[in-house]
Amino acid sequence: MASSSLPPHLDDRGYLLDNARAEAGERFVWLAELFDGVTRGHFERLGVGPGSRCWEVGAGGPGVPEALAAAVGPTGHVLATDIDPSWLATDAGYEVRRHDVAADPPPEPGTFDLIHARLVLIHVRDRAHTLATMAAALRPGGWLLVEDADTALQPLACLDDSGPAQRRASRLRDAVRELPARRGAHLSYGRTLPRALRAAGLVDVAASGTFPVGGRACDRLEAATIRHVRGEHLAAGLTDGAEIDAHLAAVEAGELDLTLAPLISAWERRPTEP
Repeated sequence: MASSSLPPHLDDRGYLLDNARAEAGERFVWLAELFDGVTRGHFERLGVGPGSRCWEVGAGGPGVPEALAAAVGPTGHVLATDIDPSWLATDAGYEVRRHDVAADPPPEPGTFDLIHARLVLIHVRDRAHTLATMAAALRPGGWLLVEDADTALQPLACLDDSGPAQRRASRLRDAVRELPARRGAHLSYGRTLPRALRAAGLVDVAASGTFPVGGRACDRLEAATIRHVRGEHLAAGLTDGAEIDAHLAAVEAGELDLTLAPLISAWERRPTEP
């Protein structure tokens, strides 16, 4: 989910990781590398298959909509929405629609077998309303799958925080998290998902976590993210250019075993009506 100019329910300063920059495309590639396999596993567990109707909320890049389209086949339907859908293909077997899940009414209420949102609600102010919007679009017995990060569960940039480059990485990770927090992001939202979904009236709630550690995808995602937010962080005085450049050089040299915040996946279904 991203846009260069978001509505007021997010923040009047906008969403930091907007889709308008080239780095957004890089981030989508590496997020897909890290998490799409996990997400597809949940789709299979929840019974997504031929004929299923699915809504991908805040799709961002094309990876998840394409996976859903392949799973549901020609007899199913996949709707991919985002407030800025510019990275989504319009001829890849799924429908693309501009939609703000936090402000707009649900499309086709009461019809979806599965609704999925990954790394979306963490950035939305009125999360309870947004969950209610998604729940209202489920058919009775349909599943809602929400996946969000929880940075406080693992705050370090490197598990082995033993050297100056690793400590610098953690300082920058703290800076990268500071501006989204100022703009209303709930950086420990992931752990609250099971409770939030029960509060939305859904049943059969369960959850799991994924914790990437090291490797090329973590490195490339880190570099793209740092480049994406560089200007905002320099302007805010949260770091300086020399520290950013030194960190990017260490990432490029493969000197760091970078981690990401754990991704919490929670799934639940709408009760079957009598």
